[in-house]
Amino acid sequence: MRDQLLALYPGLSVEIVPMTTEGDRLLGAPLIAAGGKALFTKELEQSLLEGRIDLAVHSMKDVVAQLPEGLMIGAILKREDPRDALVSPLDITDLDSLPKGSQIGTASLRRASQIRHRRPDLVIKSLRGNVNSRLAKLDAGEFSAIVLAAAGLKRLGFADRIRGYLPIETSLPAAAQGAIGIECRRTDHETRARIAPLNHPETAVCVDAERAVTGVLAGGCRLPIAAFATLSQDTMTIRGLVGEPDGSRLITERATGPVSQATALAVAVGEGLLAQGALAIIERLLKESP
Repeated sequence: MRDQLLALYPGLSVEIVPMTTEGDRLLGAPLIAAGGKALFTKELEQSLLEGRIDLAVHSMKDVVAQLPEGLMIGAILKREDPRDALVSPLDITDLDSLPKGSQIGTASLRRASQIRHRRPDLVIKSLRGNVNSRLAKLDAGEFSAIVLAAAGLKRLGFADRIRGYLPIETSLPAAAQGAIGIECRRTDHETRARIAPLNHPETAVCVDAERAVTGVLAGGCRLPIAAFATLSQDTMTIRGLVGEPDGSRLITERATGPVSQATALAVAVGEGLLAQGALAIIERLLKESP
């Protein structure tokens, strides 16, 4: 993003302020128990509100549906590969090639649910930490394979570690997976104007639709919920999923229509999932979490 800003505004002073979030520090518990996706954004948002930074760059799948008052997403960058990726020292390229009883690492209930549904014989183990630490645990022999977002691996220079990609039909992505958003203060009109050219309209409309699905479900990436939108000219297709963590049941819904009706399509998908029993799964998981 910094390079894109400098390309637009040569001579602009852009300082990168590294920050470690609570989600980065709390590695001992699953996200659903630790507090969910807000763990990865609240420190950045507090810095924005206090004026210590002017922009916060987020993976959009970590951004809660309701932003703090006074903040907004000023731009969403062009989406990277939204698929989940399989990383393994074994000579395999897909889930079906993994030996029976293989230990698979993931921090995501969404991934675990869909993997267990397809391969109930695999052993899913919780895996938290940054990408480097997860790869280190894999290399140390703790897992037969791990599943990570392809976008994160590619952005961090680990594309060569990817053995294969999980098809959308096998592992429907989390809402907004692969998309980067830039958060800013609503009242900072100068900054908003500067980042506006970075917005990618096609990605933005898909991300908004996917987040609208999870909004209907009142859930996010800490639950086994998936939402993915695609565009074909002026037509949008939205797919949604809610699964049992043990993979015993996957509830799916799909809607297609004009992109001008994206919000209505998203609501229809969310309500369709609820009508099939998704609410009972979500409420039970939220009740079971500490």
